Amino acid sequence: MALASVFLPIALAIIMLGLGLSLTIADFRRVLAYPKATVVALTCQILILPAVCLGLVLAFGLPPALAVGMMLLAASPGGTTANLYSHLFGGDVALNVTLTAINSVLAVFTLPLVTNLSLSYFGNAGTLGLQFDKTLQVVAIVLVPVAVGMLVRAFAPRFADRMGTPVKITSAVVLVLVILGALLQELDNLAGYISSVGLITALFSVISLTVGYWAPRLAGVGRRQAIASCMEIGIHNATLAIAVALSPALLNNAQMAVPAATYGILMFLTAAAAGFLMRSRTPEAAAETTAA
Repeated sequence: MALASVFLPIALAIIMLGLGLSLTIADFRRVLAYPKATVVALTCQILILPAVCLGLVLAFGLPPALAVGMMLLAASPGGTTANLYSHLFGGDVALNVTLTAINSVLAVFTLPLVTNLSLSYFGNAGTLGLQFDKTLQVVAIVLVPVAVGMLVRAFAPRFADRMGTPVKITSAVVLVLVILGALLQELDNLAGYISSVGLITALFSVISLTVGYWAPRLAGVGRRQAIASCMEIGIHNATLAIAVALSPALLNNAQMAVPAATYGILMFLTAAAAGFLMRSRTPEAAAETTAA
């Protein structure tokens, strides 16, 4: 874990820097153009899904560490993958960018809050959790790189565009190496973990996607904005959850990373299935998507 203590925070910081390089102040101002869609999506993300996840965790009777890992996943914001899926299936990508920007800031506060409450509720999770000083570390690792990336984009947009891909590749390589190291440490228990959380993570993914689409639609939000909300809410940032769980400076618990790692594989399939269902739901909807 000595290498993880050095490289994992670096990987997470690089990931958040890459996100910042793609954001501008206009992405936050754009919320005024989608007030209802933004409020509904954020309510689902921050309040409804953690509550749903808690219900699933209690129903499945997960061990404490895995239960906390599920709650950590539920508290994680949407990621940039949601933007790609939204684009592929006719969503409003501008709304995705706006939600990603806002969620990235809110997660600095909501993620430690949900994690601490989960650690307190389930107990015996094998960690002291995110105390105040560790919460500040989350702020430093998550918010500061995003702010730096946004500053770079504001003053050197061409440089930010050039650096986008190299930053993503670097962070992905480092993160994969750290995760593989953690998996090797838990190799003997890996099959048991997957059998324990495979069904619940798949179910949570399906529920997230369903809530993400139908909550905005029932609130009168347009279909393209609902698709964007579906992908933003339904595709949680498993990378962030894994990094927080594995980081020796934060939770330092490989078991807590298992739900996010399992979800990170399954959600590509469930999100694609949801996208095809939304695209082919009716002939009129398909025509609308093609026109968009």
